[in-house]
Amino acid sequence: MAATLKLEIVTPEAKIFSDDVEMVSLTGIDGDMGIYPQHMPVMTQLVAGEMIARKNGENIFLAVGDGFVQITGQRVAVLTDMAIKADDIDEAAAVEAQKKAEARLAQKLSDEEAATVRASLVHAATQLKVKRLHRK
Repeated sequence: MAATLKLEIVTPEAKIFSDDVEMVSLTGIDGDMGIYPQHMPVMTQLVAGEMIARKNGENIFLAVGDGFVQITGQRVAVLTDMAIKADDIDEAAAVEAQKKAEARLAQKLSDEEAATVRASLVHAATQLKVKRLHRK
């Protein structure tokens, strides 16, 4: 059996993923990272984008938001504000959310409201990017 590591992805709403995988690819604050079993310990900031987990030789594609990643030789723990498997992304809903966020940004907003709307826009754009890259 190939060496594996435990990938756990948690959002404020739920545990999105918890399984043994062969490899994880994600984007940290310092750039793209490929994580394999026995990786050196690292804690870094996660950047919104695509995450790939390889299990049994098959890739699982996810759209993830900003967050944090803790890596040990046996585990990758991800705490993020969004994580959705590419197959579960509703493209029409993401397009609609993107349009609403863009329209809302054109209005006069408080700093807090603007930050929330920008985060929604990033989530929608990330979902669309990942879904369109991996359409079946």
